[in-house]
Amino acid sequence: MNHREQLAEHLAFLTELGIDGVSRDPRWRRAAVAPGADPVERGSSPAAVGRGVPGLSEVEGSRAEGETGSPAGSLQDIRADLGDCTRCKLHTLGRRQIVFGVGNPKAALMFVGEAPGRDEDVQGIPFVGRAGQLLTKMIEAIGLRREDVYIANVIKCRPPENRNPEPDEVASCEPFLFRQVGAIAPVVIVALGTFAAQALLKTQEPISRLRGRVFKYGGARLIPTFHPAFLLRSPERKRDSWEDLKQAKALLDASEPQA
Repeated sequence: MNHREQLAEHLAFLTELGIDGVSRDPRWRRAAVAPGADPVERGSSPAAVGRGVPGLSEVEGSRAEGETGSPAGSLQDIRADLGDCTRCKLHTLGRRQIVFGVGNPKAALMFVGEAPGRDEDVQGIPFVGRAGQLLTKMIEAIGLRREDVYIANVIKCRPPENRNPEPDEVASCEPFLFRQVGAIAPVVIVALGTFAAQALLKTQEPISRLRGRVFKYGGARLIPTFHPAFLLRSPERKRDSWEDLKQAKALLDASEPQA
């Protein structure tokens, strides 16, 4: 594919997101916020959530250290502790390898998905199939590269036939995710889909009710959005995810020291 074809494909993707123009002004990628207001109010009580920032809410999420309160450690330590994991039944159900995570270990932006699929199980890298290609385009649409962020899943082994993770599998695996979050200490976490959002926020609410809101998660802000695999099946929801990503970019921009 030559450069012209790549550009045409990228512009077609932006059109699907509902973007009808571009600008060199960095504010173009930011979600709209009230003038003079922080993207997320800090220290708000539940009743005061989102004042001055339409559409936002803030609640306390799970501790990034995990429920045990144990130190997160480095990513290398966490991977070593995970080992050739046999903690749940997935190791007997055809998984090829553990898919731990990939990206910048000091990333300001972290994406958390559900579980590896077939391509991920083969390559040992999260989000490398069709959904991963879409995620890469979404990251690039907010002016970042895949290597700038960190990408992981709640479940580190592929469930058979890509079925939904089961409660015992989530319970066995999520402490390692919590430790990954603690080791990376991102500014913003984007939870991709129902299972990631529910695991991180300890809620049973579906993604359709969680997205469009911003949650406090330890020292980070957590933004739930649709999983890229869902967007492939329901492209009309891409614009919603684009708004979520713009909000993530706005929070990242607001966290950067002023020159």
